[in-house]
Amino acid sequence: MRRQPDEREVAIPLDGEEHRGDLGLPLQPCGLVLFAHGSGSSRLSARNRFVATALRREGLATLLFDLLTEDEDRVYETRFDIGLLTRRLLGATDWVRGESTLRGLALGYFGASTGAAAALEAAAALGSGVRAVVSRGGRPDLALESLPRVTAPTLLIVGGRDDVVIGMNEQAYARLRGVKELKIVPGATHLFEEPGTLEEVARLAGRWFTRYLGVQPPAP
Repeated sequence: MRRQPDEREVAIPLDGEEHRGDLGLPLQPCGLVLFAHGSGSSRLSARNRFVATALRREGLATLLFDLLTEDEDRVYETRFDIGLLTRRLLGATDWVRGESTLRGLALGYFGASTGAAAALEAAAALGSGVRAVVSRGGRPDLALESLPRVTAPTLLIVGGRDDVVIGMNEQAYARLRGVKELKIVPGATHLFEEPGTLEEVARLAGRWFTRYLGVQPPAP
């Protein structure tokens, strides 16, 4: 995997194991977005990496990391263990808060598929500690009970041809109580593989995060 010039590899201790991550730091970042990938994916997800690169152009730091170890990822049931994924995301958030180069940055979550459920569960647990959430083709319905407690502005992005997941997101949207939007990308299927659709996801996510994370951190 070829990293971008503004990325570096990090190791995040979670549940007694070191999980690899890629931390992207533009000059003077105005916020940090943690990525929670979906089932069967990893920090190497081409789609999430595309979005992360676009966010860094907007002045946002990004962290892509492996929620599961290689052995855990081989177990189908583990990929859908939302409690485990949420705990790992919360652990990575604690790690971020302990890093001097990241301290003071407003935090956001970008979740895909099952990672979106983990992002929303974590946002519900942290309250004002998370300033924005974006879901791409997500399964927020897997976090239904926690959605009324999410205070972070939440953007749900779904492909216009992803009929089943649209219904799941509409159900979740109705449960959210704070600032929220549901955006349907015309012509897109679940993985946003159609020309221009992933670019639209990146545009929508960038606008959302800069709106809600775009406060300069205090001077060191």
